[in-house]
Amino acid sequence: MSEKPEKPGGWGGAAVPWALLATLVLAQITYPLTHGSARAHVTVLTVVLGVVLSLSHAWLTRGARQAGALVLTATLGGFAVEAVGVATGFPFGTYDYSGQLGPRLLGVPLIIPLAWTWMAWPAWLAALHAVRSRVGRILVAGTGLAAWDLFLDPQMVAEGYWRWHSPTPALPGVPGIPAGNYLGWLAFALLLMTALAAATGAREPDPADAPMLALWLWTYASSVLAHAVFLGLPASAAWGALLMGATLIPLGRTLCISASPSFSR
Repeated sequence: MSEKPEKPGGWGGAAVPWALLATLVLAQITYPLTHGSARAHVTVLTVVLGVVLSLSHAWLTRGARQAGALVLTATLGGFAVEAVGVATGFPFGTYDYSGQLGPRLLGVPLIIPLAWTWMAWPAWLAALHAVRSRVGRILVAGTGLAAWDLFLDPQMVAEGYWRWHSPTPALPGVPGIPAGNYLGWLAFALLLMTALAAATGAREPDPADAPMLALWLWTYASSVLAHAVFLGLPASAAWGALLMGATLIPLGRTLCISASPSFSR
């Protein structure tokens, strides 16, 4: 019988994701306190911290091959779909990026595919912990990642980081973003998670995934709070709270069962 490969890192490696998560949270807390170019810098810093967190966690808990699979599917795949989107309007609608988010390649800020990578990993791990079947995991992870965009796009459009040429029809209370954009997100997120499941072999959940599950739950809760209270975006707070919240129900149920005193085997 072959031995399971040893994970890199050890205790010190296990502490790295928690430290990165704490730094990321502090950076995100400063976002509503900044304005103009300073806020754009905080946005870029947040994404960089996030992608370092996701990639380091993937490597420390599952090895270089898993981290490479994440880069291949989310980073390269994210860049490809954004480049196609900017050039053709498919699948998100016709849009373009401003120059506020740093250097661009084929019209896409280089920070954008890193954002796909950052959030794809916790979405996938949340699904691993919540659902047993491969198809179920793809559906939960894909819909969760797409639902996150109910927060992301309204926030970024309000800052002028990108804009749609034809932003109608839009969701009630969320102008400036065509409703078809969210369907494009859902389609690509499901494709991304299908590729990630195949590339990673749909590995089983790991107790060391705790910081990424915390990131996923923090992203939801902090986004609802920020949009509702600090950013003046109550409609996107409501849409995101409802639809991303629905994707968190399976994870919440799993965590509650695991935490129950009667659950011990």
